[in-house]
Amino acid sequence: MSTTTEKARGPRKAGAAASPAPGGSRGRKPSMGVQNAAGWLFSTPFLVLFTVFMAFPILATLVMSFTDFGLRNVTRPWEANFIGFENYVNLFGDEKFLKSLFNTGYFVVVGVPLTIGIGLVVAVLLNNGIDRARTFFRVGFYAPVVTTIVAVAVVWRFVLDPSDGLIAGLFSEVGWTAPDFLGSETLAMPSLIVMAVWRNVGTVMVLFIAGLQAIPTEVREAAKLDGASVWQEFRSITVPLLRPTLLYATVITTIGYLNVFEEPFVMTQGGPSDSTLTVSLNMYREGFNFFHMGYASAMAYVLFVVIMGITVLQLRLLKDNTK
Repeated sequence: MSTTTEKARGPRKAGAAASPAPGGSRGRKPSMGVQNAAGWLFSTPFLVLFTVFMAFPILATLVMSFTDFGLRNVTRPWEANFIGFENYVNLFGDEKFLKSLFNTGYFVVVGVPLTIGIGLVVAVLLNNGIDRARTFFRVGFYAPVVTTIVAVAVVWRFVLDPSDGLIAGLFSEVGWTAPDFLGSETLAMPSLIVMAVWRNVGTVMVLFIAGLQAIPTEVREAAKLDGASVWQEFRSITVPLLRPTLLYATVITTIGYLNVFEEPFVMTQGGPSDSTLTVSLNMYREGFNFFHMGYASAMAYVLFVVIMGITVLQLRLLKDNTK
């Protein structure tokens, strides 16, 4: 009877050994080649869009900067004449371009420190100094960032209007006449800088709040136990630990201000007397108003080189202190 049982068990064991493991071939991971093919397949839509709308226009603009590409070449681009570095040479003899370059530098040199400084102060106050309605203030400071430039322009034109504006009303209360902020060659650019700072300080504020919340509370508590004042804590602990955030905020703010276009385009159209003409606005005029597209392309690449140079300089100056 036991022999019969063993015989009965024998085929069953053999069958179990011959059967595939659970999952079998279906449980195998796809090969590396299949995974790579799947990755490229899912990346194809992005790569196509990036190539058509980013890579190709960038390369085409570079080629155009060495030609006299104009309105006549829009339908026949192959007929544009190659003129080498003539556009680049002409740029640095163009008084309007040099003035736009100076205006852009003025905008950056004044606007970036104001934006970073005010953003840091607001972030510190919202993170430590204000307990009530903290969320309300954060939303209030950030709201201009997500507001369209058209709405911002309407508000600021009302504020700066020399006859019926908000500031004009305040001046009239004390018997003074409000200046024409946007019509004055001296005040137009500072007015745009104030508007840009008001509009962009919310972004910097959010970055600094994130950086402040990443600072360990034990470090601050130890400083307080050692008798450090608020200013000593800010200077010796907060600022050094915020250097990576400060680097990032400074770089992106500088890049944004070097590309400033919307503020002068909507508010002043570059006037009065080109006092608010920036490189981006000048580039737009040359390319789409006068159809000097080759010249405008050269202007774009000069601005690109300036942005790259300033960014690398900032990274070298600030990165050493972030280690």
